Amino acid sequence: MIVVADTSVLINLYRVGQGGLIQQLFEEVVIPPEVAWEFARLAGRTRRFAGLTIPNGIRQQAPTTQPAAVRSAMGLDAGEAAAWSLAVGIHADAILIDERRGYEIAVRLGLRTIGILGLLLRAKSVGLVPAVKPILDALEHDAGFWLTESLRKKVLHAASEN
Repeated sequence: MIVVADTSVLINLYRVGQGGLIQQLFEEVVIPPEVAWEFARLAGRTRRFAGLTIPNGIRQQAPTTQPAAVRSAMGLDAGEAAAWSLAVGIHADAILIDERRGYEIAVRLGLRTIGILGLLLRAKSVGLVPAVKPILDALEHDAGFWLTESLRKKVLHAASEN
């Protein structure tokens, strides 16, 4: 499975030491240069992400076109617009995103989406992590990942960690 990643999924998972899951779950992970730049900017300016780097094995590729749905979308930053354009251009199997706005645009583009929570559930189901709860705790505490209590309960229920 080939996936294109947006910055948020990458930087949050790498912040809590779980970034390797991305490469274990997917055959190929691709990002546009704008996502690499945004990752580096956050790692250089945001204390909680200080020192993080994009690991080897994540391929960078610039999109060659920008679909009309991306051009007309309001509020996308450069990294998001490039990620969606790249996903369409290379016929990616999915895009790794967490933002609601991004999800809606991906649906309009016909892209399958996977967020951090879905990725963690998938990792547990194939035995890559023994439990989701400690990772959720770390995401919230260390990465500043915001999660409603009801969604947290749903994820833990889906992971059989009630």
